[in-house]
Amino acid sequence: MILAAWACLLAPLAAALAIALLGARITRRGAGYLATASVAGSFVAAAVAFAVMLGNDPEDRSQTSTPWSWLTAGELDFGLGILVDPLSVFMMLVVSGVGSLIVAYSIGYMDGDEEERRYFAYMALFVFSMLLLVQGGNLLLLLAGWGLVGLSSYLLIGFWHQRASAVAAAKKAFVMNAFGDATMALALFLLVQHTGTLDFDLAFARMEGLGSNHWLVNLVALGLLGGAVAKSAQLPLHTWLPDAMEGPTPVSALIHAATMVTAGVYLIVRTHPLFELAPTVQDLAAGLGAGTLLVAGLIALVQTDIKRVIAYSTMSQIGYMFLGAGLGAYANGMFHLMTHAFFKALLFMAAGIVIHALLGEQDLRKMGGLRRALPWTYVATLIGALALVGVPPFAGFFSKDSILAAALASGTYGKVLLAAGLIGTFLTGLYTFRMILLVFGGEQSAHVKEHLFAAHAPRSEHSHELEPNEPGDEPAATHAHAPGHAHGGEGPFSMLAPVAVLALLSVIGGWLQFAGFWTPVTDWLHPVAEPLVEATNWQEAMTSIVAVVLGLAGIGVAWWLYGARRAAVPALPRVRSFLEHKLYFDELYDWLFYRPAVLTSRLWAALIEGPLVGGSVTGVARGTRVLSTRTRSLQTGLVRSYALAIAGSLAVLAVVFVAVR
Repeated sequence: MILAAWACLLAPLAAALAIALLGARITRRGAGYLATASVAGSFVAAAVAFAVMLGNDPEDRSQTSTPWSWLTAGELDFGLGILVDPLSVFMMLVVSGVGSLIVAYSIGYMDGDEEERRYFAYMALFVFSMLLLVQGGNLLLLLAGWGLVGLSSYLLIGFWHQRASAVAAAKKAFVMNAFGDATMALALFLLVQHTGTLDFDLAFARMEGLGSNHWLVNLVALGLLGGAVAKSAQLPLHTWLPDAMEGPTPVSALIHAATMVTAGVYLIVRTHPLFELAPTVQDLAAGLGAGTLLVAGLIALVQTDIKRVIAYSTMSQIGYMFLGAGLGAYANGMFHLMTHAFFKALLFMAAGIVIHALLGEQDLRKMGGLRRALPWTYVATLIGALALVGVPPFAGFFSKDSILAAALASGTYGKVLLAAGLIGTFLTGLYTFRMILLVFGGEQSAHVKEHLFAAHAPRSEHSHELEPNEPGDEPAATHAHAPGHAHGGEGPFSMLAPVAVLALLSVIGGWLQFAGFWTPVTDWLHPVAEPLVEATNWQEAMTSIVAVVLGLAGIGVAWWLYGARRAAVPALPRVRSFLEHKLYFDELYDWLFYRPAVLTSRLWAALIEGPLVGGSVTGVARGTRVLSTRTRSLQTGLVRSYALAIAGSLAVLAVVFVAVR
């Protein structure tokens, strides 16, 4: 089991290093195959670890492996080791399984891009970083993986660095995540100062001695929550996530499905003993999740970029996971993490096929009538959408409704959160099927026909040099291989096969657990994350019925507004403007942080750097120049002048020697 876990962790790292070191000696397609094989190998290794662990008794399913010490400082000794337990194996399966499908999809999607090798090296590095995060044997290694995930996401979001918008989005994601990284690091400083260790079990045991609601426990939990909120794009550190759509679509799928944005949920579940000692902070986590799912759902209603709609749905669904983890329904939150990985990766990949077929077009207003042109994509998107809304028997129904049932069983505060979750269900149905109807419904516009025709037209070998249609579109290089696509131009086999697998998982993935009847996920995670709240069968049934009705109501309203009858959409210009500006969070941060920082830097430049730092350097340079000029004037070339200078110098020396004596 331990060997399989190490193989799972190191395979993507080996692929990333091999691609980087081989350079041009490996073909672009070969780099894609190598990266895909490495992540698929990680999944096989994770499956082996799962199978071996399944044969052990529940109390014997946690093992650590520390081959050597990584860092030693005084009495502190941090081992470079991994923790293999039900929670880490669960995450290993999700990350490597969905990740391998996304990387395989990238082979077809990125075909023709001149930087394919760099792209696949980044993808393999990202998967390794995420696996290090979930397998780290102590909190320091978890923090190392945490930082590497942020670095990898920066590289992937800004992959098309020739575009200023991609560079800006990458920097924004990096800076906002760095804020969360800082709060998390400060929490670990406090933890190691007062417990003398960052080992999971030992640190938790020593913190229990401080008692519940101790100031130190609250500060540590709050610092960890800051890291989780930033990484998972929850309020108020959420504004980086929609801008992350500047990266290639498979990157969006990888970041938003099974990996980066779910790290915050994993962190809360992994460190749940600390959060349980700080119930106020744990309640705050649930409240932030509820607030985020509402805000994201409202903003998604007015988005015109297909990928941004799906991005805001990710924020909303992560909000449900935070709600569950904050209430202590750990297994329910993790179960939704798994099913969400299936249908969210499916939606992003399907959106990628649409973008691919329309040569980079992402504006919903310029789409329509694609149901006949992209029938397989339409079916896949519909499956993902129904799973996202939580319509039975699709995966989201089983996982999301169990979180709502846990909220119902959590007292007055839980019922408030339940109300937010149910409203979010209605919004999910509305914005999701608004997107589907705008993309696939209606008749094809001249704009769509033109793009579809161009996608099927013969191309020269230099066709990848075409510019994208709009400044925000993905470069046309990723769409240059349209001729020869199967199923009416929907993509090559490398794109369609992963979509088909994810569509199947989005249908049957939720059947793994049906609360009230069978709970293998809860049973599996019980030894490492015992739930604090469990809903009764009638609570499960009632919340499921209400959630499904509200989800279907959202779908119905979307059909009424955007479907066949094309009812007039209410204008509400002020509300729409408020939502289009994303509740003015970006503008608020601009006034609170960016502008004061720019003003301060300019003042320092004018008052300190200019006159003191720059002035001193300029003064030294000017003095050196003047001195050299005057020294040069002494070089007359006349021997009598030099003789006089020597004689005068000797006379001065003689006087000095006489005076000294």
